[in-house]
Amino acid sequence: MPNFFVTGGAGFIGSAFVRLLLDELPACDVVNFDALTYAGNPDNLSDLEGEARHRFVRGDICDPRAVLDALGEATDYLFHFAAESHVDRSIESAREFIRTNVLGTQVLLDAARARRVRRFVHVSTDEVMGSLGEDDATFFTEDSPFAPNSPYAASKAAAEHLVRAAHHTFGLDCVVTRCGNNYGPRQFPEKLVPLAISNATADDPVPVYGDGRNVRDWIYVEDHCRAILAAAERGRAGEVYNVGARNERRNLEVVEAILDALGKPRSLARFVKDRPGHDRRYAIDPAKVERELGWRPRETWESGLRKTIRWYADHADWVARARSGDYREFYARQYGAS
Repeated sequence: MPNFFVTGGAGFIGSAFVRLLLDELPACDVVNFDALTYAGNPDNLSDLEGEARHRFVRGDICDPRAVLDALGEATDYLFHFAAESHVDRSIESAREFIRTNVLGTQVLLDAARARRVRRFVHVSTDEVMGSLGEDDATFFTEDSPFAPNSPYAASKAAAEHLVRAAHHTFGLDCVVTRCGNNYGPRQFPEKLVPLAISNATADDPVPVYGDGRNVRDWIYVEDHCRAILAAAERGRAGEVYNVGARNERRNLEVVEAILDALGKPRSLARFVKDRPGHDRRYAIDPAKVERELGWRPRETWESGLRKTIRWYADHADWVARARSGDYREFYARQYGAS
């Protein structure tokens, strides 16, 4: 029975990945390690209560003792999702991002070496490579130079350097994946797709930065998770794999697609002051992950968006709790205050 250790497994992508492991690998054991900060939501794991193969541990990746105690002596794969991830928050204050994304990554790397983890899988972002020209035909590849433009991106770039160093200096088996913008169920409502769905459903304005022409490469979260698992199982040690669905969309186009799907007027889209240093375009060349790992996305933009909108419509209580903070009160009642 393979043993998996997943950091940030109560978050959006992490909880989707935990489900993928449990669904596709019947003979596995998953330790889910999450600090339950603002985006780590116990509601994301409510359907896993009673699942014997899943054990949740509340802990901070910056705490070496807590990590070592939870990691144990027989972990095959460590998947590192835990991160401060919202660019706007990093602009307000970079301190939490440096602590979690940089120091926390090093703590995990040290623990993985101490516990002789078979493979360390680091989940990174295309944002470490900066911004591409708006209308050119260039794409991010695994060899693209680092050029992070936000405190968040800079912290993730630093984390990648630490992973590379652990592999090169100490021989730790590491694989890095970089992905674009995810969408799907259970995404914290501050991100564009759930924010647009929630606001439009309530007939509230949907904010769009600047002129709305910033381009992102969108992927359905379960497709991203399958790529991460493929990299863990078949990727080469020390390699980086860019993960993308070849699905570039302008931000305004994303918002308008959601408004159209919900039958809402496009006039709900409201332009607001642009984010400082806003990257203009991300676009990923996924040829390497397709060629070496045989991975392809299963969802189109249209099918993934339909599934996403349907999930939020069917889980209005989840949305209300996530937006109000009631889930933190639930955790305090259930497990004790932080």
